[in-house]
Parts: sequence; C-alpha cells; structure tokens
Amino acid sequence: MHDRSIKRCNLRQKMVSRKSFKSLFWLLSIICLDLNGVRADVSHKNAYATMMYMGTPRDYEFYIAIRVMLRSLSKLRVDADLVVIASVDVPARWMHTMEEEDGAKVVRVENLNNPYISDTSHDRFKLTLNKLYAWSLVEYERVVMLDADNLFLQKTDELFQCGQFCAVFINPCVFHTGLFVLEPSSKVYKDMLRDLDNRRDNPDGADQGFIGGYFPDLLDQPMFHPPSDGTKLDGTFRLPLGYQMDASYYYLRLRWSVPCGPNSVITFPGASWLKPWYWWSWPVLPLGIQWHEQRRETIGYSMYDSEMPFVLIQTIIYLCIIAVTRLARPTLTKLCYRGADKNLTIIQTSLKAIAILSIIISYMLPFMLVPHTIHPILGWTMYLLGSFALSCITINVFLLPLLPVLTPWLGIIGVLLVMACPWYTDGVVRALSVFAYAFCVSPVLWISMGKIRSSLHISLEREGFLPSRLTDSTQSNGFNKLY
Repeated sequence: MHDRSIKRCNLRQKMVSRKSFKSLFWLLSIICLDLNGVRADVSHKNAYATMMYMGTPRDYEFYIAIRVMLRSLSKLRVDADLVVIASVDVPARWMHTMEEEDGAKVVRVENLNNPYISDTSHDRFKLTLNKLYAWSLVEYERVVMLDADNLFLQKTDELFQCGQFCAVFINPCVFHTGLFVLEPSSKVYKDMLRDLDNRRDNPDGADQGFIGGYFPDLLDQPMFHPPSDGTKLDGTFRLPLGYQMDASYYYLRLRWSVPCGPNSVITFPGASWLKPWYWWSWPVLPLGIQWHEQRRETIGYSMYDSEMPFVLIQTIIYLCIIAVTRLARPTLTKLCYRGADKNLTIIQTSLKAIAILSIIISYMLPFMLVPHTIHPILGWTMYLLGSFALSCITINVFLLPLLPVLTPWLGIIGVLLVMACPWYTDGVVRALSVFAYAFCVSPVLWISMGKIRSSLHISLEREGFLPSRLTDSTQSNGFNKLY
C-alpha cells in the first residue's frame, strides 16, 4: 500500500509539472506575439514616400507601378517606412491592398489646387503638386520622395543622412524631382502653400518647376557624400547621378557605368507612353523587361488582376475569328449592289480603299486592345495573334493572297528579334542594326503592297464584285456585239 501511494504521488507530480510546462509555454508564446505586435507597430524615423491621385486614363497603370516599387523596396529590406500620399478619391480597395499586402502607410489628403494648369496644356500635371504634402510628414526626420517610375537596383538608406533638401541634376541646369530627399517641416510646407497661392514662377506648371524655383541655388551646393559614422548632415546638397540615372544612359551603352556615384536607381523621365510597365516598351526599350522581372518577383501576374480576364477573352475571340474565317471563307461575292446609277469606278475605288484600310486596322486595333501592363512577352503574343486574326478576315473577304498581307506581320516579328538580340556591344550598334533591317525590309513591303493592289484589281473585276444591274448591262452589251 505504501508503494502504491508513493507511485500515485509521483504520477501527480509529473502531471502537475507537465501542466506547468504547458502553461509556461503558452505564456511565453503570448509574450512573443505581443512583442512582435509591438515591433510591427513601431514606426521608423525615416520614410520612402510616393504619391497617388486619380483623374487620368493611366490611374491603374500607376497603381501597379507604385505597388511594384513598394514591394521592391521591401525586398531590399530598407530601414524606413513606406508611405503613400493618396488623394481622397483613390479607391478604398487599392489603399487597402497597399496597406495589407504591400506594407505601406497610406496618408489620405485633399488634392492641392494647381493654379498653373491654365498655363499648360498637359492635364497630367494637374495634381502633381500633391507632392508638396511630403513636407507635412513631420513625424519623420527625413523623407525620400519618389515617382512611380523608379527602378531600384540596390538599397539606398544612406540618403537619409542627407540634409534638408537634396536632389539629382540629370539635366545640366535643372534638378529632377523623381527622387529627392527632404526634411519635413510645417514651416516650409506652409510657406510653399503661400507661394502656391501667390503663383510663384513655374516654367512647366508642375511640381518640377515649382520645387526647382523654391530651391534655386541647389546647383551651387556641394555634392553629397554619406558620413561613415551614420550622422545626418545639415544644409542642401546635390546628389550624385547614380541615385537617379536617366534610362538613356543605359540605352546608349546597354549597361550602367556612372563613375561619379552609386548605380542605385534608374528613372524613366522621357515620353509618358514609353514607361517601363507598358508591354510594348520591350524590346523597343531594353529596360522594360527588367521592370517586369521585378514585378514578377514582387506582386506577380495573377488571374485576379483586372487586366488578365481581358487577355483571356481576347485570346478566345481571336482564336474563334481564325477558325471561322478558315471554315466559312466569306467573300464579297455575296454582296449585292442595287443602285443602278452608281459609277463602277467609284465603287471599285471605294472597295480598294476599304481593303487597304482594313489591313491597316488589323495591325492597329490589337495594339490598342491589349491591356497595357501585362508582361511584354504575353503582350506581343496577344498583339501578333490579334493582328493575324483580323488580317485573316481581310484576306478571306477580299480574296487577297496570304503572304503579301502578312508581310508586315512577319516584319514585326523580325524587328522584335533584331531589337531583342542581347549581343550588341553598345546602343549605337543596336540602332544601326535596326536601321539596316528596316532598309532591307522596305523593298519587300513595297513589293507586297503592289501585289495587294493588283490582287484587289483582279478580284474587283470578277462578276461577283460588281453591282448586279451593271453586271447585267455589261453582259447584254457583250452579247449584242457578238451576235
């Protein structure tokens, strides 16, 4: 009995110790979760910020570009908050996505009135002065303000050591506001709003001209070199070119080699329709594929994106067009003209014009229908499929030869291969190769156009393409002459 009681006591002690261990484990887990939550809520002293507003046909494109940039900064593990200065009309689901999925802090603001908009014809500059809100982010010591068309190659946290204002001169005399460093200040922000109301001189009617006028002496300031001890500098500084490299430097030599600073950030300040997120930017502009590679590694290309359903629908439509035109083979012989007073020459000329216009449309329409920010390889595939499908309609309706109509289609494939060739030594050789290809292909296109015109003339001389009464009249006259 004594042994049994001892065993029972030992068993109870073991059970108590197990329960105590489990309780201690859960307590430690809760503490760790609380600490993680505290860490998640702790803000950084500095921030990378960008702005977003609505009211242009390119709103969704900039939304995607901002998300890719935010994710790329997160991937670089920057020691700063990611802030989006969003106007109040930005859709709530977009802001929620940027907060929950991209880890950004969204600051909602009212659009600043642009008093210069009447002086410029560029409506896309109407709300760019929202960038001035960056000076109102006084909870941060330094802010790096960014445009959405920046491509980060490496971490740039040393920029937070710069002074009260720092920017890059990609133009010899005008600094660029696609990336600049600032010290938030309520005083400076209010002073800027006052200057805005007083219509300070602004050469371009946008943020570039206004901020350039507010810091007119930046060109005379020293170059920024980050202190090795991590301290922050005071004053204004010019940033080395490597912090805001114009993409043209890449196109000239097909690589980045700027010796006067770190090769950290690339910007695309050129034509708005050649931004890197457009599918047609590659291989026309080589850097387009690098931006899309960054997107693939960050937010990716999901079937739930608003553009992907359009891709699927267009693919089905184009394949159906190709199948129907191959099976049905419709021709103009089924058209019946009943106007007896119509002139035969006018009809033939009109039909020729319609045929040529149809060929042109078959190459232009798919370009406008393909969603803009899909991957370049998918975009060009969709374009080529669409132009081929619409060309099949023209070929079968007007009884045109296949190869001459598809010669531009084959030429487009050829020029894409020439531009995408990775073995060029520099941009000049690449440009000369494209010009040489165009010079060689031009005679082939001219010959194809001649064959199309002659084929149209033969087709329109056939009985089925003529008005029914004119055809009957021609046949009766011929009969009278023979008999």
